[in-house]
Amino acid sequence: MRDWFPRFGNRPQAPPPPTRPVELRIDGLGVAAPFVATQADLDRLPQREQVSDFHCVTTWTVRGLRWTGVPMRDFWHEVVVPRLDPAVDFAVVEARGGDGYKVVLLLEDLLGDEVLLARELDGSPLDARHGAPLRLVSPPQYGYKSVKHLTGLRLRGERPPGRLEHLRGRVALEERHDRVPGWLLRWPYRALIVPTATRAERSLRAPSRG
Repeated sequence: MRDWFPRFGNRPQAPPPPTRPVELRIDGLGVAAPFVATQADLDRLPQREQVSDFHCVTTWTVRGLRWTGVPMRDFWHEVVVPRLDPAVDFAVVEARGGDGYKVVLLLEDLLGDEVLLARELDGSPLDARHGAPLRLVSPPQYGYKSVKHLTGLRLRGERPPGRLEHLRGRVALEERHDRVPGWLLRWPYRALIVPTATRAERSLRAPSRG
């Protein structure tokens, strides 16, 4: 692991959920019947190792992380598409984590070239700090799109109301917020790094929920 790649998130005081076997529930618009993909579904797909940088929306970056997993595009076309009603259109996908976190992605971004369903980091299985047992990893987007402890994908007709994070969250365009220019948030967000990382790391020592 890298010297500094802390646990981070929007609820840093909450401990990570207990690590359980991979169960990824697919439901929502156009899914004929909700279903759960398991470790076996991932094992039968090609695995890929990729080296990429991780950019947090609060301005810190970790370079050269080595992720191993299944390309989301392969999983989508091999496992999800056969269970979809082709007559039903949907606009976005809501990714859900076992810690209660949710984020919405455009399908275009979810199926990007670098997006992985990651199971390993730097040659070791993911731990509680970084999203065990399964993590969505999308390097071109800020880290808030890379959902830890991934448990579900819900297909939706539109983005749920009341969301303030940027729908696309692309690092290259500094898309940090839905209404505020990204550059205006650099310093306010940077001030959150140390207290957030400290609380999140401390929460690893708290009893897991569930």
